Amino acid sequence: MNENFKSGFVALVGRPNVGKSTLMNHLIGQKIAITSEKPQTTRNRIQTVYTDKRGQIIFLDTPGIHKAKNKLGQYMVNVAEGTLNEVDVIMWLVEPTTYIGAGEQHIAELLSKVKTPVILAINKIDTVKDEEIIAKAIDTYKNVCPFAEIVPVSALRNQNTDKMTELLFQYLPYGPQYYDEDTVTDQPMRQIAAELIREKALRLLQDEIPHGIAVTIEQMKERDNGIFDIEATIVCERDSHKGIIIGKGGAMLKRIGSQARREIENLMGAKVNLQLWVKVRKEWRDSELYMKNYGYFNE
Repeated sequence: MNENFKSGFVALVGRPNVGKSTLMNHLIGQKIAITSEKPQTTRNRIQTVYTDKRGQIIFLDTPGIHKAKNKLGQYMVNVAEGTLNEVDVIMWLVEPTTYIGAGEQHIAELLSKVKTPVILAINKIDTVKDEEIIAKAIDTYKNVCPFAEIVPVSALRNQNTDKMTELLFQYLPYGPQYYDEDTVTDQPMRQIAAELIREKALRLLQDEIPHGIAVTIEQMKERDNGIFDIEATIVCERDSHKGIIIGKGGAMLKRIGSQARREIENLMGAKVNLQLWVKVRKEWRDSELYMKNYGYFNE
């Protein structure tokens, strides 16, 4: 073992929509996890890797911890809570506020039971004009848990993210290099492509639809000339939702497809021919069979 090389696993936890995926994308320097303004964007545990001369950090971006309303919600909470005992460091993201709601209190209770060092990241400091509010937020949280560190950050503006990486290395043990230095994720390309399509749908569709959609990749093939043909299906829960996703004359589906295709091409470094279909599967979020088919319950 290299005595100068540190390595280990870091879980990002927090309530939905606190910026976990955005922060992780900045820390590894590449977009792997999808982001949107809507809560519960991350549904599975996403593993990404950051490597430099100091060592290797394997980030686990977990679904937001929230009160589950269906089997999918319960699955997401179980994934997030189950991660806490498997890692070397926990990074808990909160917003710069002096109010600790029931959701945060629940997370604090979970974290007070683990022996793992917990770093509190007070995210979205770019949204606060007055420095005093950040100081008050630190003051509000400092006794909630025995934190190893408290760091104000802005995932969106990349403020203090270098300091966060520095601190993580401080708390990680010396260990082996788990992944090649050019590895940034353990996610298969099919899964990343499906998630990028879902992200575009989340951003473009009306509020009531996104929670009820899943995306499956039916086919992904490379032609001799290096172009990838990808066929994907957006699954929704109602016929009325199907109409909205397709849009007038197919306009909405076209927008989702063209935005997703650009991002998939950037990530793969290749031309992509993307074809999208829409299917209705009523109440799939409460069906273990459908959830398994759409990539959940694979633990």
